[in-house]
Amino acid sequence: MIRSVFVLVPALVLANPVDAQDAPRVALAPYIELSQVVTADLNSGDVLTYSSLAAGIDASIATRRANGQLSYRYERRIAWDDRIGDSDIHSGLARGQVALARGLTLDGGAIAARARNDIRGDAPGILAGNVGNTSQIYGAYVGPSYTTQVGAFGLNAAYQLGYTKVETPTVDGAGPDRRRLDYYDDSWGQLAAASIGTAPGAILPVGLTLSGAYSRETASQLKQRYEGLYGRGDVLLPVSYTVALTAGVGYEKIEASQRDPQVDASGAPVVDGNGRFITDPASPRRIAYRTDGVYYDAGVVWRPNHRTEVRGAVGRRYGSTSYTGSATWQASQSTGVGVVVYDTVTTFGRQLRTGLTALPTSFQVRRDPFGQNFNGCTFGTSGAAPGGCLNDVFQSISTASYRARGIEGVLSSQRGRSTYGVGIGYANRRLYAPANGPGIIVTGLEDENYFGQLFFTRALSRVSGFDSNVFLTYSDTELQDGDGTWSGGATASYYHGFGRLSTTASVGLYAFKVGDFETNWSAQALLGARYTF
Repeated sequence: MIRSVFVLVPALVLANPVDAQDAPRVALAPYIELSQVVTADLNSGDVLTYSSLAAGIDASIATRRANGQLSYRYERRIAWDDRIGDSDIHSGLARGQVALARGLTLDGGAIAARARNDIRGDAPGILAGNVGNTSQIYGAYVGPSYTTQVGAFGLNAAYQLGYTKVETPTVDGAGPDRRRLDYYDDSWGQLAAASIGTAPGAILPVGLTLSGAYSRETASQLKQRYEGLYGRGDVLLPVSYTVALTAGVGYEKIEASQRDPQVDASGAPVVDGNGRFITDPASPRRIAYRTDGVYYDAGVVWRPNHRTEVRGAVGRRYGSTSYTGSATWQASQSTGVGVVVYDTVTTFGRQLRTGLTALPTSFQVRRDPFGQNFNGCTFGTSGAAPGGCLNDVFQSISTASYRARGIEGVLSSQRGRSTYGVGIGYANRRLYAPANGPGIIVTGLEDENYFGQLFFTRALSRVSGFDSNVFLTYSDTELQDGDGTWSGGATASYYHGFGRLSTTASVGLYAFKVGDFETNWSAQALLGARYTF
């Protein structure tokens, strides 16, 4: 999602094209794993121990008609005493494309991850031991896209159906004296988009594109609804062999609305057994956000060679100046860089599905024993698709619609036995909710998140290797009693294989600090064995 939803049509077709492989490649590796984990609170000296039993699968396919990858892991934590509650953790990512017929492609993706619930509370980074303020999240989408050429005109069309589900958080991280936020439940979303265009010189000296889209999402919480109608025209004017100017004008109508929660005698929202607001069926539908009008932008495209492209545009949208852009550089077959600047009005479910769409169909799977999988940056295996980050989505879970602005960049590279990746970014949200709705405390407020992640993996031999990961985040919010929160950590693992059996030894260090409170430090260690079938 770079400029608006209308770009999704060519993006679905071109972002991760189905590889034309001379020799089909299919890999399937189910496994079971048993680990022993020790986590220590370095502030209090408290030490906790538990066992972990896991089952998972890693699979990939690359043929002339299909390209995709799946990595999924289910973990059951078994407490030695009552200080750690038994828990189930699902972690996984799937992305794939199938060429159904000439020009017709089916694209899909799914994710299971754990993420921070309330941006004001704890900022868990290493998911070992008792972890508060986190929710289990599931998301998926699927849809066809079609592209064809009719004379001088290129035609594109796409449809997408998506679903998002969030379980209630482990522990509310906001604190007893803070007004609590509503808990996200689930949502269904649909998107239909189409475009028609001509290249420069085909009919006129300039390229022309007309595009349109319709998006609708319904969420169970407070009967929330998001509806958007978009139309746009673009002009592309080449001014040299490598540079072109762009300009576009569009019309959009967006409306986000919801009903009120039921309230008790004191005016506080009534919650159900899961802590979610109960919808008042008699309440009117209230508008959280609405825009209806014209927007515009202009920019430049620089494409010095077939491996490098930079786009940037500035315009007027959502009542203020809007900046969008992207940059891609394929330095080699296995090294690539990608940068995205975005500005859109969206929801948590829509933003998650958009982020999933942008992830590569072939990605790096790292043995992260502390469960920090797929809720940050995901790195690709090819320079043409270096990867993407979901930190802007998972900085916190919002039931409100919001304006999302930010920038993110990834670098992924593989050289010999070494593989590494870097992801950095900044994300800002301006939250929208009815100003006069009971129990609503987010209207017009903003939160923001800075993040950085680095991983390095090296194969020491055919059966052994080293894996490391470092991350740092900072978040802040205008919500009541919100404070700036720092979070950072590092993990390192050594693994060695003995045929189908492999062993892992891991250590980790994690810290977070909320406002002026004392920094919380913890350390982790793990010994595990995996059997691959």
